[in-house]
Amino acid sequence: MSSEEQKVQAEKQVEEQSVTEVQPVVDGATTEDVTVEEGTVEVDESVARIAALEAELEKATASAAEFKDVALRAKADADNIRRRAAIDVDKAKKFALEKFANELLPVIDNMERSLLHVDKENETLLPLIEGIELTAKSLESALEKFGVKAVNPEGEPFNPELHQAMSMIESTDVEPNTVISVMQKGYELNGRLIRPAMVMISKSAATPTIDTQA
Repeated sequence: MSSEEQKVQAEKQVEEQSVTEVQPVVDGATTEDVTVEEGTVEVDESVARIAALEAELEKATASAAEFKDVALRAKADADNIRRRAAIDVDKAKKFALEKFANELLPVIDNMERSLLHVDKENETLLPLIEGIELTAKSLESALEKFGVKAVNPEGEPFNPELHQAMSMIESTDVEPNTVISVMQKGYELNGRLIRPAMVMISKSAATPTIDTQA
């Protein structure tokens, strides 16, 4: 090989080496440009993924708040039902004897009426009178143990919530609207009126007659 051919061969090798060192072009971009674009795509995907997760978190938070509100409402309803049930049970316990007590009240009334009309001067009737008095007191005492209390307002101011006025009589001895006579005692059961007292009340001479049945 001549020196001229050797020179051409050397120049050719230099050109091939230079081409190898140059970065390849893909669609008009270098390898470095392609790497940057791939990194940008990865960042965009991460941002989108984070946004999606934040949206899901916000939705889950809203759902949790809604379920919490529903749970609180359900608890409040359950507490109200439990409270009303307790009140109903308490009332049932307190007033379960109302019908039974109303059945016994006429028995006491009859005993008291018999004591009013019996001849207490007759010695032969004294044992009978004492027996009736003791029986009436024992019956009243038994009723009191179960919350039944007599309303005997003689001498007290008239109370339309507890008393039923049967008549009015002019009187200068007491204030107007004072109970001067109890015709039939009333009764309460644990604070609830089960029968009003039938009473006679006073009025002044200037007081007009009122409808006692109103």
